[in-house]
Amino acid sequence: MATNKASSKGLNELFHDTLKDIYFAEKKILATLPKMAKAAQSADLKAAFEKHRGETQEHVSRLEEVFEVIGKKPAAKTCAAIMGITEEGAEIMEEYRGTPALDAGLLAAAQAVEHYEISRYGTLRTWASELGLTEAVNLLDLTLGEEKATDEALTELAESAVNVAAEAA
Repeated sequence: MATNKASSKGLNELFHDTLKDIYFAEKKILATLPKMAKAAQSADLKAAFEKHRGETQEHVSRLEEVFEVIGKKPAAKTCAAIMGITEEGAEIMEEYRGTPALDAGLLAAAQAVEHYEISRYGTLRTWASELGLTEAVNLLDLTLGEEKATDEALTELAESAVNVAAEAA
């Protein structure tokens, strides 16, 4: 059921729509991280969530720069994927509050967020490259690297302490 308007959309429009999607996601994550930090029982996990909040603020700023690069006003478009992932995280906080498995569940939820972000930033970086948006490529690549590093740090935290504590209980 493609309309004339839909059939005229190209990679530029798809890039812009996806940029609005990840902008929404980052802002949602920014609002969710303090709740996760508060719920976390491990001091290391609390610290990881607090550190990631600072990075996420920087990611929002970089996305605003990318909007500027393409001559568009920063705008968010509701991201159903991040809404579902954060909802799962909220359920874990509710259902596992006070249990040894809480931190393992929070870590799993955080990694689901990271994997979504890694996917989106990788796609956006590739599209920006194809569209010749060198400055956007550099900004997106910087964030992609940070998202990957956060995912690795969360994996290390899970394997070294959190999952072990949950299993021992």
